[in-house]
Amino acid sequence: MSAHNIAGIRQDYIKTSLTENDTAANPFDQFQRWFDEVLKSEASEPNAMTLSTVDAAGKPHGRIVLLKGFDEKGFLFFTNYESNKGQELQQRPYAALTFFWKELERQVRIEGTVTKATETESDEYFNSRPASSRVGAWASPQSRVISSRSVLEQREQELHQQYPDGNVPRPGHWGGYRVSPTRVEFWQGRASRLHDRIVYVKEENGNWRKERLAP
Repeated sequence: MSAHNIAGIRQDYIKTSLTENDTAANPFDQFQRWFDEVLKSEASEPNAMTLSTVDAAGKPHGRIVLLKGFDEKGFLFFTNYESNKGQELQQRPYAALTFFWKELERQVRIEGTVTKATETESDEYFNSRPASSRVGAWASPQSRVISSRSVLEQREQELHQQYPDGNVPRPGHWGGYRVSPTRVEFWQGRASRLHDRIVYVKEENGNWRKERLAP
């Protein structure tokens, strides 16, 4: 596809609107409303989100991960602590999450501080995973250079032999992170690119301030 053709790609958003009165008093209740609606829409991978981090040199990095839980403490995902993103979060414990639900013409942007989940939370989620996924957490030295795929396949085979009953323990280098938001923006696509944007900003007293942003 030529650059000219790419520049011509556009879609007008006309499904619904978003006003201050439409939104909940806090971003967690509002996210719950929208997440319930995206689940009903049968959108593909509704919990997929872009996780953005910054390394020690100030360079940004982004990748797709899966949301595995949320409440008023924050938004939870799991990964290898020794991966690139794990090292970046160790150095700079701040992150941004972005959801895009094209079926509903909606986007949610979350920014906040990051802490590790508790050992209990990590154990509970790890033990809920299929045995093959638990083996994969051990088999992959995530983000490191490997000579070929056979390295992973051989390690996977060894682990299946080591744990034939599928009772695979959680590696110490694997677990959860929680993003505790300080800013959450809800974006609803509108016609003529005059989108609705409602942002919640956490104040020093812990309350949430709600404002409309220009598109």
